[in-house]
Amino acid sequence: MSFGGPQWPQQGPGQQPYGQQPPPQAWQGTPQQAPRPDPFAGAQATGTPDWSALAEASAARSKRKRGLFIGGGVLAVVAVGALVATAIVATNKSNDEAKNGGPTPTGSAAPTDSPSPAPTFSSVAPLPPPNPMDYISDAGKDKAPLSPEGLFPGKKLTMSKRPYQKGATSSTTDCASVTQGGLGSVLKSNGCLRVIRATYVKDGVAVTVGVAVFPTDDRALKAKKQASGGIAPLAGGGVPDFCRATVCLRRTNSIGRYVYLTQAGFANGKKVTPGDKAVFQASDDLGTFAFNQIYARGRAQASAAAGAPGE
Repeated sequence: MSFGGPQWPQQGPGQQPYGQQPPPQAWQGTPQQAPRPDPFAGAQATGTPDWSALAEASAARSKRKRGLFIGGGVLAVVAVGALVATAIVATNKSNDEAKNGGPTPTGSAAPTDSPSPAPTFSSVAPLPPPNPMDYISDAGKDKAPLSPEGLFPGKKLTMSKRPYQKGATSSTTDCASVTQGGLGSVLKSNGCLRVIRATYVKDGVAVTVGVAVFPTDDRALKAKKQASGGIAPLAGGGVPDFCRATVCLRRTNSIGRYVYLTQAGFANGKKVTPGDKAVFQASDDLGTFAFNQIYARGRAQASAAAGAPGE
């Protein structure tokens, strides 16, 4: 087994004997890096110091001390300058704060640690917008003009891409005169104010839709429940007389103070059967249109009231 590590010095070619000094060599560096002569080196041989070398060494030490003092002075000046700069920065910062935030309050005006008061909100809820039903349920509020053209505008209407051509229209305050069967007496006993009618036709199916107006919604609801017979068909405007002495489809409904009714059948007098989908579809379309028009009347008046000052 071998061990690694430093070896004992061996004398070989070109080496000095162990314990002896090598002869002096010529200096290869700069003058400042040259080793200083030992003033006592010669004294070991002669017993007398080299006084000129001692004087030169003393002068060199004095020169180094002066350099240290000068360097220390520069450092001191730099330190003092740093302190002055710090004082200036601190002063400028203090001035900025005073200018931007104002002087620090003292005495009773000093801020406290109490929390800021929380925002308060009114406990009164805003009024809800007017209800369209309020306007079409009471004659005292339902003041908008009422006419055949207002309820049934234009020359035709389209429901779900199904076009209907409008025929004749009418309006009367003699409600019973535009009815069939027992409907006239029902309308009269419940205080009917007016009946407005319009007729529409599509593919040989004719429909008369009528709107009966009452003072209040409860009167209209009562008339709807008591209704018998139906609205009289309205011919004219290119539509022949229909639903006379034949079977037709009659329907009655109400919204607010309005009762809307339909009478649907074939324009050629053919009687209606349960399988005649075109007649049922036409009755549904015209009844839905009447409902929408009446509700739109209430909505328009409610919107106008909401935007009026003082309402």
